[in-house]
Amino acid sequence: MKIGIGSDHNGFEMKEAVKNFIQESTEYELVDYGCHSCASTDYPDVAFEVSEEISKGNLDRGILVCGTGIGVAIAANKYPGIRAATAHDVYSAERAQLSNNAQIITMGAQIIGEEVAKKVVEAYLNVEWADGSKRKVDKIIEKEQEFVGRSFEKIATSNNLDS
Repeated sequence: MKIGIGSDHNGFEMKEAVKNFIQESTEYELVDYGCHSCASTDYPDVAFEVSEEISKGNLDRGILVCGTGIGVAIAANKYPGIRAATAHDVYSAERAQLSNNAQIITMGAQIIGEEVAKKVVEAYLNVEWADGSKRKVDKIIEKEQEFVGRSFEKIATSNNLDS
């Protein structure tokens, strides 16, 4: 399995700890999409790159870290076809894959510690999608396909997102 990992500056140290854990304890191929220091990095850039590589079939799964795990999840989920789930415990990590076929898990470095993050990642990587909630996931995919290519200008304006 080929896994992409990435973070912003808030998640850099946790990303490095998780990366080392994966490299030492598994035989997965790991690709680091940054950031590569504690210098300020915009999380959407990293999340979009990992999402792009998953959508192209170049990666099987992704792990993204920011301060809360929320920002990278929102950014990754903007990418068509991507299902990213924030997981801060083993059960959520397993369910992200088993129930939702999430290609990406996200974590918050300011929410959980490195040892918990390792357990979360291990749980996520050790389960495989087996059509868990296929009917529900199919509904999500169908709705997304309905919106792909549609203009969101009116929605963005009504939510004051354009200012």
